[in-house]
Amino acid sequence: MPSTNGHGSKRAVLYARVSTDEQARSGYSLAQQLEALREYAAQEGYEVLEEVTDPGQSGASLVRPGMDRVRDLVTAGGVSVVLAQDRDRFAREPAYLYVLREEFAEHGTKIRALSDRGDESPEGELTDGILDHLARYERAKIAERTRRGKLRRAKEGKIVPTHTPDYGYEFNTTRDNYVINEAQMAVVRRIFRMIGVEGTTIHTVKKSFEREGIPAPGGGTRWDRSFFRSCILDDVYKPHTFEEVQELVSSEVAARLDPTARYGIWWFNRRRRRRTRVSENSSNGRSYRWRSATVIKPQEEWIAVPVPDPRISRQWVEAAREAIKDNRRHSSTGRRFWELSGGILFCAGCGRGMATHAVRSNSGRSETLHFYYRCHLRKSEGTDACGQAKSYRVDEIEARVWTVVSGMFGDPDQLRADLERMMELEHEGMRGDPQREAKAWLDKLTEVDQERRGYQRLAAKGRMTNEELDEALAELEETRITAERELEALKSRREHLESLERDKEALLETYVALAPEALGSLTPEERYQIYKMLRLRVVVNLDGTLEISGTLVDGLGVCTSEASSRSRRDPSPLRAAGPLR
Repeated sequence: MPSTNGHGSKRAVLYARVSTDEQARSGYSLAQQLEALREYAAQEGYEVLEEVTDPGQSGASLVRPGMDRVRDLVTAGGVSVVLAQDRDRFAREPAYLYVLREEFAEHGTKIRALSDRGDESPEGELTDGILDHLARYERAKIAERTRRGKLRRAKEGKIVPTHTPDYGYEFNTTRDNYVINEAQMAVVRRIFRMIGVEGTTIHTVKKSFEREGIPAPGGGTRWDRSFFRSCILDDVYKPHTFEEVQELVSSEVAARLDPTARYGIWWFNRRRRRRTRVSENSSNGRSYRWRSATVIKPQEEWIAVPVPDPRISRQWVEAAREAIKDNRRHSSTGRRFWELSGGILFCAGCGRGMATHAVRSNSGRSETLHFYYRCHLRKSEGTDACGQAKSYRVDEIEARVWTVVSGMFGDPDQLRADLERMMELEHEGMRGDPQREAKAWLDKLTEVDQERRGYQRLAAKGRMTNEELDEALAELEETRITAERELEALKSRREHLESLERDKEALLETYVALAPEALGSLTPEERYQIYKMLRLRVVVNLDGTLEISGTLVDGLGVCTSEASSRSRRDPSPLRAAGPLR
């Protein structure tokens, strides 16, 4: 399509993004954006090279499949402009918009939004920059209002509806509380009777339900054993008297309740969950996944919402909880949770993470599983691969690590001081003023861009030879690469410190105040969570001793198993299992 300015084709890439899964499924927002962009492109005489969409992607990060495609198209050349309906479709952070604008400018490509109010003059860029920050402020206000609105709703005795209600319940017509689903609740009552009264194991209940074809929560006939445990421990199925509920809710909520009735308790604000989107390189190219972390909040922050009485015997509930109190929580594999897997336990011989391994043995008529950690190289290449010829019993090695780590919680005040000191050291490690340094590098990028344009104008007027231009542009390119690398390093260090600060606060809020007996009752998953917060790294030496370190552990006097023995812990190295069959 000819250009309106008579200088050949103007080529555009259309970009549309929606930020929620619901919008991604419905598709209406993407269609609306693309329709507006097509109309604008036709009106301005642009040839549309490609339409790129990012369904269900957040603008808080540049790690998006669609945006990666746009950047690849721009790098390939021939793109005059990348169009989006609003500037926040490109990115919600002004710094990311700056990065994209500078990156695209290197290839002669502009970023343009239909909602732009400024032009390319310094005044216009200032206007758009102010609008970007105002939009960011407004989004933060909306998020905070939403959070406070949910808290207020729960304090008023109303459920904050999620995607799916608890099994055995349904949402009422106003979706602010539950009504009983009698068919499902009959199954729940049967669970409590079988486990609490009849002494049936969770495994037997699971097999019985599957054999009888009872639909599982969410559909299907395969029951997850973890559901039975969470069901038994969930207060929504435990009947509470009016007096008990009255202690948990406000006087206004209690006034609306029937003093002769019983109620289940639905808890709100129990957990804090963080989700970050990360990219990974795989054999099929770049892939994307969500990384999440959940922390249990202090109990005084929980908000109780009364729900209809499940009509389950209180004695059944107490008996069922007593029956499973010593059970280990099952992992998704249905066997066990490996609390030192996932980047915690490493082999000293080859430096790789230790693999998990299970061995079956038959003893009479019963079959037993034995669990071990062993070197990855040994598993794939044999015992001589790195010298780590031993396998280590899971119960021994996990108990040794937990003994060392839990000992740190014996003196909460000292641990708090140590964590604060470690954060001070981390902050001291960032030389100078990071914000000032970042601004300096951003100014350097702007300076590079201005000098590049100046050299190009001189060359166009014949005041520089092509060789001189190439040499000058090469120097500017080196400066640009250095500036971008330094900015990325500053961003990574800042995100690292923020992550450390969040995990430090989570440790102090959730675990430091726990009594020793409460620490001893933590599940493997909860121990694993603590290890990840501490950035724990456990190295198994060839002689079976351990070296324990981590970003929030170094400097606390816990370095090796021998060091831990000086703190009244067992000094003997781990025992290794015999050859695996």
